[in-house]
Amino acid sequence: MKASIAALGDSDTVQVGDQVLVVGAPLGMSYTLSVGHISGRRTARKLYGGLSTSELLQTDASINPGNSGGPMFDMAGNVVGIVSHIIFGEAGAGGLGFVATSNMAKELLLSGKTRWSGMEGYMLDGDLARIFQLPQERGLLVQRIAQGSPAAKIGLQPGNRKATIGGEEFLVGGDVILEVQGISFAEPSAHAKIGEVLSTLAPGESISVVVLRGCR
Repeated sequence: MKASIAALGDSDTVQVGDQVLVVGAPLGMSYTLSVGHISGRRTARKLYGGLSTSELLQTDASINPGNSGGPMFDMAGNVVGIVSHIIFGEAGAGGLGFVATSNMAKELLLSGKTRWSGMEGYMLDGDLARIFQLPQERGLLVQRIAQGSPAAKIGLQPGNRKATIGGEEFLVGGDVILEVQGISFAEPSAHAKIGEVLSTLAPGESISVVVLRGCR
């Protein structure tokens, strides 16, 4: 039987309460199907790659280690999400899972406008900005840096200690990025503006980054 490629659906049309299917290999058991519903939409504080925000679909479909990278289908057979435990940690806590939307995946992989920085960050604002004593309303706390990545080459320092504040866990001790190419993270939609500016840079061009760095 000839295999066919699943169509990539429009995750913006997915509604809370819609039934979905998740296919993967939980605990190494291949071709496992679980059924559930969309429980909600979430925008995480984490930014990664080319400063892209995390757009998530929350589901009660059973998700376990081994489902990572597997598809989530709507009832028409379209892929509307991609399961990721790596970005969001324990995705199955309490029977709930978090799945990257298909539209976010499409933007990252197919738009041609993104740039890989090799950095994962966590947006600090509101009470968190005050706790970290930022000199402005928002800043990007560096979480992880990939070895040999552009972020590593310009000397950004990642977090080195785990902390939990308000029920959210992240790494502290790393740099807090305040602005990139003269664009402050305190500005509205700063990450989108920064992403647009970075997408115009040619390979080898210099970049200006202002960071808040504590004693390590």
